[in-house]
Amino acid sequence: MPYDPQPPAVKPYIPASSALPEMTLRALVMGVVLGMVFGASSLYLVLKVGLTVSASIPVAVIAITLFGLAKKAGGRESTILENSITQTAGSAGESLAFGLGVTMPAIMILGFDLEISRVMLVGILGGLLGILMMIPMRRTMIVDQHRELKYPEGTACAEVLKAAATPSSREAAGEARLEGSSEALAARRRAIIIFGGFGLGLLYKVFNISLKLWKDTVDFVFGAPLKAGSAGAEISPELLGVGYIIGPRIAMTMAAGGVLSYLLLIPMIKFFGELLTVPLAPGTMLIKDMGPDDIRSAYVLYIGAGAVAAGGLVSLARSLPTIWNGLKGGLAGMRMGAPSTAGASAGVPGAPLPRTEQDIPLKWVVIGCLGIIAVITFATPLHMNLLGALLILVFGFLFSTVSSRLTGEVGSSSNPISGMAVATLLFTCLIFLAMGWTGGRYYVTALSVGAIVCIAASNAGTTSQDLKTGYLVGATPRLQQYAILAGAFASALILGPILLKLNDAGTVYVPTAQAAPQLQALRVDVSKLDASAQLQGPQAASDHNTYKVWQKTDTDGGPAGKYLVRPDGSLAYLVDPGINGQFHTRPDGTEVKKYDAPKAVLMSYIIKGILDQQLPWTLVLFGVMIALVLEMAGVQSLAFSVGVYLPLVSTLPIAIGGLIRWLADRRNGTLPQYAGLNEEELQAAGDRSSGTLLASGYIAGGALAGIIIAITAGVLTDFDTRMSKWAESMNPFFAGANADLLSLLPYAAICVLLYWVAREKSQH
Repeated sequence: MPYDPQPPAVKPYIPASSALPEMTLRALVMGVVLGMVFGASSLYLVLKVGLTVSASIPVAVIAITLFGLAKKAGGRESTILENSITQTAGSAGESLAFGLGVTMPAIMILGFDLEISRVMLVGILGGLLGILMMIPMRRTMIVDQHRELKYPEGTACAEVLKAAATPSSREAAGEARLEGSSEALAARRRAIIIFGGFGLGLLYKVFNISLKLWKDTVDFVFGAPLKAGSAGAEISPELLGVGYIIGPRIAMTMAAGGVLSYLLLIPMIKFFGELLTVPLAPGTMLIKDMGPDDIRSAYVLYIGAGAVAAGGLVSLARSLPTIWNGLKGGLAGMRMGAPSTAGASAGVPGAPLPRTEQDIPLKWVVIGCLGIIAVITFATPLHMNLLGALLILVFGFLFSTVSSRLTGEVGSSSNPISGMAVATLLFTCLIFLAMGWTGGRYYVTALSVGAIVCIAASNAGTTSQDLKTGYLVGATPRLQQYAILAGAFASALILGPILLKLNDAGTVYVPTAQAAPQLQALRVDVSKLDASAQLQGPQAASDHNTYKVWQKTDTDGGPAGKYLVRPDGSLAYLVDPGINGQFHTRPDGTEVKKYDAPKAVLMSYIIKGILDQQLPWTLVLFGVMIALVLEMAGVQSLAFSVGVYLPLVSTLPIAIGGLIRWLADRRNGTLPQYAGLNEEELQAAGDRSSGTLLASGYIAGGALAGIIIAITAGVLTDFDTRMSKWAESMNPFFAGANADLLSLLPYAAICVLLYWVAREKSQH
């Protein structure tokens, strides 16, 4: 649409003429810290199930609560603009975590080392690029099209901030309120709910994982006629919370994909392959000897990856009209930028620019983008070249614009960021292939391009939501932009180390005799190997030797991946990573938790499939056909395809959370205060509800506990071993014939609590 210097009149909650404290040190620091916390929990989720949930409303509620406690302790009362700055800085971590978790683990999956410098650079550059790209588009996307682009999470967050506004903010807005009003009481209740959910999620995970009081996964394997079929659930608070927040439609669709895999595809492969007397490629075992997980690893993962790739591209293609409109609006925003004075809108040439119209000057945006491109080109850890940097600039602008508009229309949860990353990686790999750039070095270059673009698009959508919130409450855009830049930079510094620690905690050094017995006679020329490594984690206590590192990129004679080589050239270990690794038990018998990282695996398959043609394309095309059949039937295939790829134990608890959301919304929709609301308005009301806050607390508490437990596993190995022995011998909730059913009791308790809190009271 053409640029209109006279935007539709919207009265912000705090007028432009008001000068309330806004970007204070305490607001920025609290936002940055909360961004790190929710970024860490989001990274944990994206490694487990390939998705995250918006952190804006939980961060806003926590900020309001902590500032309220500070006031009671003798501090200054916060303003709504300070709370807005805190939630803006705090939301950056979640979007950054998604982009990193979707792409960077693919480097480890491909068998290469993931240096901390590369992760941090990719996170910082992608985060800053997405924010800078959004700045010149703010006026077009947020102001001129504010009625067309709703930005549902941003609008809901603004309502939360306004409902909990302090007396000074109310006064600046021209309102009055007594301290003991119903809004103040409601704010206290929201704080109790989210902090209570956080504490409960944390304690549940500690009791469950560290103290072994009950099983963390219940699983039931079937016999004929569904031989090798199985159903189970990881009974964790974080997955329950994810299902509640994303809602019943997406949650049930994901679970349906898992049902297809575990109750149809796996039993069907077992049925038709059980009589084979030779292994069926790409599997290396006889199908009759395979269990459900073996069949999934050998065959169904490729089917799921094909379905996810097709679903992502279809969702992107479906958005082409929006993409075109977004590009036109983005180019208009780049052309016009923010006006240098308010004369165009106020009718007074040379009048000073109102506070609510001030952006970071366009010249600094251009300088920042050029600086980012220079760093991308010359930074050694990225293994980048000028072509890669130019691809990042082009795709970064394209998908940042698209992400901003899609977020405005359908919200962050339905924004197909991973589809944009797939498209970027496909085009990049095809260009590399045409230029003859194949091999390990270009694996890393292509992934770095995809990672930076993915993070930029993700952060552009989040920045748009935050600017919408600020537009409605009357914040200063320039200060919001500074805040989210600071939040993205700080989160990028810690997410890389967390990613590597989670991988190290689950890494298993598998003796070659076990992982690839056919390679025992192989001898590698160690003079051609440069890198050296020692064992890390619990296994390092029994082996202090230094080995040479050999990257095996093909599957001939044994699995591809990273091997440790003795001085005589013989293979000592296969390094099975914690992310998407296949070996769940160390040589001493201790169990190891792995992370499926479904989107990162997809990225690795795209690279291997295009640059080295190393994919079982028949299985991949089966998955593509599943996605296309669903689209032909009118079902959006992406969520279903992710369910096909993920284990059912991960998607079933998400479906349980979605079911609780459906029950709560169905019950609440009958209350008088919801009479006359349409489906979209009811959804928005549910996004601000007590149930959403409790679910957010479950996610943050459970995920952070999972991270801490995983990282400290190497230090607390003896404690974990003692607790496991006690639980297996004396605890009926952990071992025994009824352990699965008994373990459902504490899980049922947090499910019932979630439904009870989610119920609204009648206001009449």
